[in-house]
Amino acid sequence: MSAALAAWAVASAGLAPHAIADDAPLKQWYLDAMHAEDLWKVSTGVGIKVAVVDTGVNADTPSLKGQVLSQEVPAAAAYGATKDYDGHGTTMAEMIAGTGRGGGIKGLAPGAKVIPLRITLSTLKDPAELKLTKLPAEAIRAAADSGAKIINMSFAAHTKDPGLEDAVKYAVSKGKLMFAGTGNDGEEDNGLLEFPAALPGVVGVAAADAKGAVGKFSHSGDSVDLAAPGLNVSRWCNAEFQAYCTADGTSAASAIASASAALIWSAHPTWTADQVLRTMIDTAGRSWDKNTPSKYLGYGLIRPRLVLEKADINPGPADVDPLAQENGGSSAPPATPAAPSSSPPAKGDAAAKGEDTGGGKDGGSTPWVVGGVLAGLVVIGGGAFAVLRTRRRGV
Repeated sequence: MSAALAAWAVASAGLAPHAIADDAPLKQWYLDAMHAEDLWKVSTGVGIKVAVVDTGVNADTPSLKGQVLSQEVPAAAAYGATKDYDGHGTTMAEMIAGTGRGGGIKGLAPGAKVIPLRITLSTLKDPAELKLTKLPAEAIRAAADSGAKIINMSFAAHTKDPGLEDAVKYAVSKGKLMFAGTGNDGEEDNGLLEFPAALPGVVGVAAADAKGAVGKFSHSGDSVDLAAPGLNVSRWCNAEFQAYCTADGTSAASAIASASAALIWSAHPTWTADQVLRTMIDTAGRSWDKNTPSKYLGYGLIRPRLVLEKADINPGPADVDPLAQENGGSSAPPATPAAPSSSPPAKGDAAAKGEDTGGGKDGGSTPWVVGGVLAGLVVIGGGAFAVLRTRRRGV
């Protein structure tokens, strides 16, 4: 096993345990914030398969029974794809497609199905298990050859394993839409690129809180394309599956972005990956110019409701990458959907990074929900040139 593999880590930060009990409700504030009940009246993700490339997926949790397609990739069973050695992959699967049965996490796209693919991350120590798992590149290729339309990769590292970039290119050629957490070392090694999020063809997702502010830990820079809920959420504490913990991380943000894409693709099954992503970008909550994405939250907070509520929304060209400019190419002008609710003035970098700005009318962050209408407007402006990122470099 290569030394580089040890650097691959799940993109979840700190944990605080709480048992599954009536007096310890799951932290799923994002379902209310994103108006999940309204979303599900239009789409639950039926017909969409999401590959979860992670620590494995336990298909026997109450929330995942009947949701995991363990035989979709025949070889996956041979390397234990339904044996989760950490609890992380199962959490991501539940956040995407969990039914919520048995007091478990309910996914944002409960009508979708999950294809499990297990890779070696830093939490795997058992030598026997290490021999059974796959390199990320191998798993991505397997996902690309499967029936999954979306590939979720809630892991990150500063280095690329051999074949990773080629595997991503292969998945793009197969029409897959890929999401990855941007990483959780924003306060330490923020100057370093995180893979696979930094690769062209992968949508890097930053983590935001209930007020729409990015977490201090959330990696910023060129690889951030969108932002999604990722703070104060629940995850399985470990592979024992006895309790959920409260956690922060871009892992959750990636999973929720994947689920959002599943909702949209299910409602518009003839669209391509480019069209699904374009509508997510166009409807994202932001208070800055779309042509100058933020290094903290990219094009803004995902708001699938604004796509689903407009049945005749124009998704733009089917074969033009909406992130082509980011990835060193050129792109046609994107379609412009109906304008969301008006944005308040942007505030400052402190709020954007989740810091205390002193409260009051102008302190803190704009919440996801304003007056019953999902807004998701991010307070990140202030000195605008200080927060705008450079274009993604070729990697």
